[in-house]
Amino acid sequence: MMRYRRLGASTLEVSEISLGTWLSYGEGPERRKLVACIHRALDLGVNLFDTANVYGFGEAERLLAEALRGRPRDSYLVATKLWGPMKDGDQGLSRAQVLKQIDGSLSRLGTDYVDLYQCHRYDEETPLEETMQALSDIVRQGKVRYLGFSEWPADKIREAQNMIGMERFVSSQPQYSLLWRAPEAGIFPVCKEAGIGQLIWSPLAQGVLTGKYDPEAAPPGGARGASVEMSKYTRLWFNPTVLAAVRRLEPLAREAGLNLGQFAIAWTLANPHVDSAIIGASRPEQVDDNVAAAGRTVDPLLFAAAEEILGRALAEAG
Repeated sequence: MMRYRRLGASTLEVSEISLGTWLSYGEGPERRKLVACIHRALDLGVNLFDTANVYGFGEAERLLAEALRGRPRDSYLVATKLWGPMKDGDQGLSRAQVLKQIDGSLSRLGTDYVDLYQCHRYDEETPLEETMQALSDIVRQGKVRYLGFSEWPADKIREAQNMIGMERFVSSQPQYSLLWRAPEAGIFPVCKEAGIGQLIWSPLAQGVLTGKYDPEAAPPGGARGASVEMSKYTRLWFNPTVLAAVRRLEPLAREAGLNLGQFAIAWTLANPHVDSAIIGASRPEQVDDNVAAAGRTVDPLLFAAAEEILGRALAEAG
């Protein structure tokens, strides 16, 4: 059963599971499947949909608008991002880019406002004050309700939150999973002090934590782990030692009444810093499977055993 959590210091109540649209664009039957994923997510209580201007150079935003058309605007939350390079060469977090990109996203999404506008990465080329002033302006204009960021350094988070007269961030979007726990040591504590919640991405480590990859074989054709774009994230884990260790978690997941993927998602949601876990899906049945991790109570000893197994494997893999 879906549960909801308050996102940081905002008034947004977000579903424990959110649906992301990183690879959600296409034509024909593929597009219809992706629209069906969004509809299924809504049916299951998912209320937060995460996208970005750069995903398919705007196509993911257009697809999301198509899928949500006709739904009451107050029945769902839309989060999008800016920073990444667009086809016309636009990139970054300058004032000009903030003002241009929000209007582009609103047009593609077919809405007057977005609930959460996120800086996809930190922009070393633009003064932080310029970025924060522009972001504050679009909030005050009513185009954006709340602000967030993804994968920002801790010192810049503190600096932004301490600026006088600026709107404050309410969300952080870091990569986080049983195989990638870096945010625990720095970002989570910093954000907690600043009233910033966590919308974590890749809770399944790009599918590795489902156990679908054979430790003795190359990733199957068509799988995310086989693509050049995705492998920059998964290559850390495509080690036979790590893949074999993932499969050793199966008895723990069964004891919890879950499959491996659900167990991995439930592990992220057990962290009090995490407000929502962003999943991806190319078929509606994947949405059903992942959403089943919401609202589950798992014996902490099972999670501790999983952490120990994977911790040893990662250390051995080097």
